[in-house]
Parts: sequence; structure tokens; C-alpha cells
Amino acid sequence: MASANHDGIFKPNLTKTESKAEAVSRIARSMIDQEIAKRDAKTARLREARMARDAAVPAAPTRKTGARGAK
Repeated sequence: MASANHDGIFKPNLTKTESKAEAVSRIARSMIDQEIAKRDAKTARLREARMARDAAVPAAPTRKTGARGAK
């Protein structure tokens, strides 16, 4: 009897169409993952730039308002 790890026993053989579809799906997913990574990097870069800009600009002083007419 052949061993249980023989090729093809536990892994289904894909048809030509299924294997093409699998390749297209894999390529599309890798492209999408690259776009997500670029977007996340850009978001982090812009967030850091915004925080640096906000830290450099002094905050406007706020006025405390009390009850009208009270001294």
C-alpha cells in the first residue's frame, strides 16, 4: 500500500480553469495588499505631518466667560 502522504491524496487537482482563476485571484489579492500598504503609509505620513504642524502653531488663548453682570 502507498504511503498516506502520496501527492494528490489530500490535495484536490484543480482543472485548467480553476488553476487560472486561482492565479488571477492570487495576483489581484497581492495588488490589493500593496495598495493597502501604500495607503496606510501615506495616512501615517500625513497624520505625522499634521501633528507636527499643529504642535508648531501656538494655540489661540481662550477666554473664560463668567455669569453676566456678576463682579
